[in-house]
Amino acid sequence: MSISDLYSSGKHKQEIGHFASVVKIAKIDDIISAGEQLLLDRAAKKLNISSEEYQIILKNPEKFPVNPPVSYDERIERLFRLTRMIFADEVIDKEEVGILRKIAVALNFPADNAEKVCDEAIHLVLNDNDLDDFTTAIKKVNAV
Repeated sequence: MSISDLYSSGKHKQEIGHFASVVKIAKIDDIISAGEQLLLDRAAKKLNISSEEYQIILKNPEKFPVNPPVSYDERIERLFRLTRMIFADEVIDKEEVGILRKIAVALNFPADNAEKVCDEAIHLVLNDNDLDDFTTAIKKVNAV
């Protein structure tokens, strides 16, 4: 399979971009912990990432753009999954938070509000909020 085959549909292109973002966060310390591996496996399954695509993305996630969904709620859900990945190894790295902020901007959260949105996202995941509560809180923080 060539890399161009990975971009067969718009929806799948978004899923690949999102999975690559999750991989970027997992690989920030060059080690994928057991918790991170579990989240990667779950994300791959949920996003319909084949084992071949999984391996290609794992080797070089930087090759794949974010491709944010149009739906605001779907973008918030992606932020939720990415934030959960930060906590998967039970260590929050400064670099992970930096990547999360960059990805938040790529997900079309305003650049001047990305830090506030990501700080709130980290707080919500740290306090074990579910996706519904997370969505409500992020909408309040990101209200324009």
